[in-house]
Amino acid sequence: MFHVYILFSPSVEKYYVGSTQHLDIRMEEHNRGKSPYTKKGMPWSLIHFFECSDRSEATLLEMKIKKRGIKRYLFDQGIVH
Repeated sequence: MFHVYILFSPSVEKYYVGSTQHLDIRMEEHNRGKSPYTKKGMPWSLIHFFECSDRSEATLLEMKIKKRGIKRYLFDQGIVH
């Protein structure tokens, strides 16, 4: 099982999307500053996640969200208003 997850940082007012097989571990890494891209936005909050059957499905969904724009994708899905 893979997850595509969307984070939000109030401190930099940015969204981030990623994929992982271990969501809890990945969240901890983001909030410990282990990822160079998300280090400046700590702390990150998990906004939403999607379950995918395999890495391929997760990668396709992650790319779809990035192409659409994270905030717009969330709005279109009715996740944020």
